[in-house]
Amino acid sequence: MPQLSLSWLGLGPLAASPWLLLLLVGASWLLAHNCSHLRCFPQPPKRNWFWGHLGMVTPTEQGLRVLTQLLLVATYPQGFMKWLGPTLPIVTLCHPDFVRSVLNASDTVRPKDMVNGVGTAWEGLLLSVGDKWKHCRVMLTPTFHFNILKPYVTIFNKSLNIMHAKWQRLASEGSVCLDMFEHISLMTLDSLQKCIFSFDSNCQESPSEYIAAVLELSALILKRYKIFLHMDFLYYLTPSGKRFRRACELVHNFTVPVIQEWRRTLATQGVDDFLKIKTRSKTLDFIDVLLLAKDEDGKGLSDEDIRAEADTFLVADEGHDTMASGISWVLYNLARHPEHQERCRQEVQELLRDREPKEIEWEDLAQLPFLTMCIKESLRLYPPSPTISHYCAQDVVLPDGRVIPKNAHSGSGCVISIFGIHHNPSVWADHEVYDPFRFDPENSQERSPLAFIPFSVGPRNCIGQNFAMTEMKVALALTLLRFRFLPDDMEPCRKPEIILRAEGGLWLRVEPLS
Repeated sequence: MPQLSLSWLGLGPLAASPWLLLLLVGASWLLAHNCSHLRCFPQPPKRNWFWGHLGMVTPTEQGLRVLTQLLLVATYPQGFMKWLGPTLPIVTLCHPDFVRSVLNASDTVRPKDMVNGVGTAWEGLLLSVGDKWKHCRVMLTPTFHFNILKPYVTIFNKSLNIMHAKWQRLASEGSVCLDMFEHISLMTLDSLQKCIFSFDSNCQESPSEYIAAVLELSALILKRYKIFLHMDFLYYLTPSGKRFRRACELVHNFTVPVIQEWRRTLATQGVDDFLKIKTRSKTLDFIDVLLLAKDEDGKGLSDEDIRAEADTFLVADEGHDTMASGISWVLYNLARHPEHQERCRQEVQELLRDREPKEIEWEDLAQLPFLTMCIKESLRLYPPSPTISHYCAQDVVLPDGRVIPKNAHSGSGCVISIFGIHHNPSVWADHEVYDPFRFDPENSQERSPLAFIPFSVGPRNCIGQNFAMTEMKVALALTLLRFRFLPDDMEPCRKPEIILRAEGGLWLRVEPLS
């Protein structure tokens, strides 16, 4: 068979064939076509023509250092373009002035196949688009009203008490070194199940098959990071894809009967009697609110819609792992800065000095200003979701006149680098330093509101951000009241995937205070 030397393309000798030539011609055409739309954006040097910039910023500690120190944010403080392979250009924005146009565009959608790795397993608010997304957003907004969130504080207290009792047993003879992610993830999963379903799985003490499936889904979603695995039909042929499908079925099979039982209860008791019973218990579950929600035409959510929203909130991008990441990194930063840790502790002690039992109430949350500043500074340095990806359903014009073309034209996507914005030296002075006083109200007046976006902003911001901040404040206040934290000898390496984790776990030494 005749050979065709393609060394100039970085491929070496390859067998010539009409299909290969057609592929190369098509790829070259797409490359030129896309480049004509996006050539105004600066590009770092490519690895080669085929891989583009794949592998330049890896999901590792070193990859984050490349992003923030060696090349990208320092060299391209507004944004840059990179190629995922030969034909897929992605514009990355890392400055508050330039993300506003994208985040405020109502016709910009978050793509499930680029960032979430969830495929078609969920079609809830996180991944839906167009009219379906708008309908779900309107219906779900009351779910996170303050009046709904208030009773959840009691649930957070109880879940924390279980975790703290376990820590007391483990540290009965002194300090103990614990992986914060492991313990706090189970605690947030426990509290979420109680808030969503009124379901006590006892997952902090004895994980069940259902809990194992939830944890496995979280792990598999994080591992589905390779571009070729974003396509469902390929992913489900792999061993991981088959495990993912089985775990999805198990989780869905738990949720569906719960919804059906709620429907029967509503049909039997009627809405008024149902609400009276719930009023006496002082808690409306997430499922309750979804079942009772109606739009302006009196239409409610289907069982499938409710199942998707409940499972998404539990497992995917806005689930228990996101909150566990936020809480764990705050404790890490306070362990490294004992002066800030002690000030937070004194703030909580003063608040609860005459109270028994010492538990956090809803009204206390506004009385913890320094703890709140410490949380925000940790979310700046270690945002739980380092990036969010969008496809542009319309042309987006940036402040300097450059245009991100809509996806129909170019196949392009847009990445908002939350981590890049939070570490951008043109936005934050001494951006690597943990300084809670950045968020003192007097120091925040001149800052762009888009310089700090851990929950994103605009129409597709995190709908559960008030829930997350409430749980973080309760968790940290009680935990600091009862334990002291010291850094481990080994400095953690950050692992930026869908959720910002620590490679090998985030280990801290824990000392009981009483």
